[in-house]
Parts: sequence; C-alpha cells; structure tokens
Amino acid sequence: MASVHRQRNVTGVLATSRRRLLKIMAEAAALLAASPIICARTADALLQPATEALTPFRVRVPQAALDDLKRRLAGVRWPERETVTDWSQGVPLGKAQALIAYWRDRYDWRRFETQLNAYPQFRTRVDGLGIHFLHVQSRHENALPLLITHGWPGSIVEFMKIIGPLTDPTRYGGTAEDAFHLVIPCLPGFGFSDKPAENGWDAVRIAKAWGALMQRLGYSKWVAQGGDWGSAVTHALGHLRPIGLVAAHVNWPLVFPKQLPANPSSDEKLAMDAAAAFNSDQSGYFKEQSTRPQTVAYGLADSPSGQALWIYEKFQAWTDNKGTVESVLSPDEMLDDITLYWLTNTAASAARIYWQNSQASSGAYSGLRIELPMAATIFPHEIYRAPRSWAEALWPNLIYWAEVDKGGHFAAFEQPALFSEELRKAFKSIRAT
Repeated sequence: MASVHRQRNVTGVLATSRRRLLKIMAEAAALLAASPIICARTADALLQPATEALTPFRVRVPQAALDDLKRRLAGVRWPERETVTDWSQGVPLGKAQALIAYWRDRYDWRRFETQLNAYPQFRTRVDGLGIHFLHVQSRHENALPLLITHGWPGSIVEFMKIIGPLTDPTRYGGTAEDAFHLVIPCLPGFGFSDKPAENGWDAVRIAKAWGALMQRLGYSKWVAQGGDWGSAVTHALGHLRPIGLVAAHVNWPLVFPKQLPANPSSDEKLAMDAAAAFNSDQSGYFKEQSTRPQTVAYGLADSPSGQALWIYEKFQAWTDNKGTVESVLSPDEMLDDITLYWLTNTAASAARIYWQNSQASSGAYSGLRIELPMAATIFPHEIYRAPRSWAEALWPNLIYWAEVDKGGHFAAFEQPALFSEELRKAFKSIRAT
C-alpha cells in the first residue's frame, strides 16, 4: 500500500509539473505573439548589442524566418500584366513570376550563409551604432589594407567574388605585391549593421565612422574604394582624410561641374545626356526614397515579392547585360542580395540613406574638390560616364584613370576579375610610398 501511495504521489507531482510546464509554454507563446519584435521572422532581431570590442560574428538565420519567407512567396497576389512589350513600365509580369518561383522553390539561403561564414566577420560599436564588417586579411606580407563600401540596392554580397583575387592574388593571376587586406562593412541600416534610430547618418558621418573603424583595427596606412553610395562615402573620406588614409578609388566619380559647359565636348555631352535621362526616366525610386522612405517601406517590409522586384529592376537597368540581367548575374547571386534585405528587414533603414543625404545636400553628382590622391575606373554601363577632364578639374592629385570595355554600376559583382585588376593597377603607385 505504501508503494501504491508513493506511486500516486509521483504521478500527481508529474501531472502538476506537466500542467505547470504547459502553462509556462502557453504564457511564453502569448508573450512572443504580442511582442513587437517577431524574432522568428527576422534575422536582425537576434543581433546582440555591440560594444567597442571587435566581437566575432556568425550569421545563423532562424529557420522560422526562412519558413515564413516561403509561406509568403506561396501566396503572392499578382497584378495584371503590363501593356507594353519591354521594361518601360517596370519588371514584366513573366520575369517577376519566374524570379519569385525560383526564390520559392529552388533558392537556398543556407548555401550563401555558409559562404559568408567562411570569412572572418565582426561587429563593433562606432559612434553609438553597431557596425558589421568582414575583415579578411591576406597571407602575403605587406598587403595593403583596403576599405570597400557598397551602396543601394547592393550590399556586402557584391564583393564575395573579389575577396579571393584581392587577398590571395597569386592564385588569380597576380603577384604577392598585389595583395590587399580587406575591410568590408555593411552601411548603417544595411545587412547586419544596426539601424540608426536618429537622424544624421549621412555620407560624412559614415565616413567618420569608417575612419574610426580603420584606426580601431590598427591600420596606419590604408586606401578606400566605393561605388554608388559607397562612392559618396569615399568622396567624403577624401575630404576628411582620416588618419592613415593615403588614396581612394571609385567606380562612379562624382565630378559633375557646378556650371555645365555651354559647348560640351562629345564625352561631356554623353555624360550630361545620360544624367538627364536618368533623372527623367529612372529616378522614381530615388525621389521616393529621398522624400518618403517610411511610406514605401511598409509595402517592401511586408511583401518579399515587392522587395525582390524593387531591387531586381535595378539589376536589370544598371548592369551591362545582353538584354537580360541573367546573362551577367545568376538568380542565386541576385537573390543572395535580395534575401539579405528581406531577412534583416532593412527596407526602411536602407532607403533612409537617400533621405539623410538629401537633407544634408550631399546626394548630388558633385563631390567637389578633393586633394587626396584619387583614382577611378569608368565602366561602360554606368548611370553616366564621367569624362576625365571633369575629374582633373576637381582632383588635382589624380593618380589613375581607366575606361574599360565591359561592366556596369555593380562593377565588382558583374566583372570581379576586371574589377580586381583595376584596383591592383589603381593603387600600384601608392604601395611604393
């Protein structure tokens, strides 16, 4: 009887414990459901607060976030097809449906996650904001430290194919003297960097943060590179000249003269016409993100198809392709970038870089006079192709200029071998000083 009594007590205790556990689980589930941060659906919500320490970082997106993405992609509500036979109204319905079907059924984020985690990554707090960056050091002695900055709708994804050629050039047709140490940060509000909660993060403030980052890494001599908003940040670095910065290269020189020539040369007229065409026909996204980034972000943050096609259109328009962007960038490569935006829920914070720089009047085509040694490579399908004469007027220390025969706005992404070779050439003279 005593053993039966003990057994009943144990059974009762287990039942009570089970009920208590179920109650706790139910309360936790209710708490998570009511939370404004849905950790299961966003990767950035899992970021730990950054400190000034250089803290190692690895990407591991919750499976629930990937499952949520698939669920949303399975329920897209499509508009009717366009009334034209080209891209003049935006992404054609057939192209949109093909990309979303690939994303839903064939794309593998874990593949890219593994690729990214193969490189050393860190987070550190600079000017109150957590900054995520890759820091890939070369095995070659006397490698030159290079800070490289992306833009919108790009990301660190753009640079995956140049890490090997730049850090280990002897495996890619170069010499040990061509080697770079690479520092590749995510812009504030992009990727796994923190989202600014205050105004003021324009190109100049970002450039100041980059200078502090390079100093924290211990680099006493370094160079910088950028395209798109990365070019604006690199121009700002050229003005600020933080400790250790000795030269910079851009693949989109912001050298428009304040007063356009009355009798332009053929090169000047091409640049002026291209800029005018961009402003009149391709800059709708720019105006929206410069004026109402919060409004457009509601749709982009809620709809992965909306986010994808907002970016896909720019890949089509700004790459040097043969009529279809897939001739230059694979669906997987484009979706690596698009998925990074989606999983980190950065539609608003990334778009806000346009608003911040428009408010600061630093979103223009002119970066003004820069005394720092500057270099540039002009790719044929850039938004506009700046003439060398304009750069010479604003850059008295022009150390390198080249015009290549292929590539577009996403130069490193589209033509990694050519881009890498251009950087080797651009900074060759700097290594000897």
